[in-house]
Amino acid sequence: CSAQLSGLVAAQAREEAENQRAPAAAEAAPPAPRRQAVAEDVMEATVFQGFSMEEARQRADEEHSKVLAKSPREVLADLQRGNARFWMNTATRPEASAFDRRALISKQFPTVALLSCADSRVPPELIFDQGLGSIFVVRVAGNCLATTTTASLQYAVHHLKVKVLVVLGHELCGAIKAAQLPIEQLQQEPKEL
Repeated sequence: CSAQLSGLVAAQAREEAENQRAPAAAEAAPPAPRRQAVAEDVMEATVFQGFSMEEARQRADEEHSKVLAKSPREVLADLQRGNARFWMNTATRPEASAFDRRALISKQFPTVALLSCADSRVPPELIFDQGLGSIFVVRVAGNCLATTTTASLQYAVHHLKVKVLVVLGHELCGAIKAAQLPIEQLQQEPKEL
């Protein structure tokens, strides 16, 4: 933590120096979202300094309680705000600290289960600006519901108690385009497709 605190102090010193160079600009502009998020993470890490599994479990229980308190409307609003940040190029890219990752070892508590295409251009955690453990993602080409995808979503609802189910489509899906090929071409494809 001392290295993290030194990094925070150094970042604050750099920010103060920048503010002295351009005081009017510094007063008008809010702090950069990423810098603010990093500072909050460092301050939070000072509260949770330990790395024992017992401390991690306690942290997971506290975070789980916060998740359980959210309504489905709040969960959906969080996703919408995250997507807006992604499109406005102000994503915070929330990354879990080593302590938070350790807390996730003992349990997961996503708020959303999402059926998405496997297309590499639409990674849900990025386009909704969500961190590790926030979304239970089921990805398959073309967003197809089959026994395994349905079972995965049912697991999320019944065991993980997610509050929102999302089916995420996207433009120019290659799987959908391939499914629309003429019958003659489809018959030449592998039977699994």
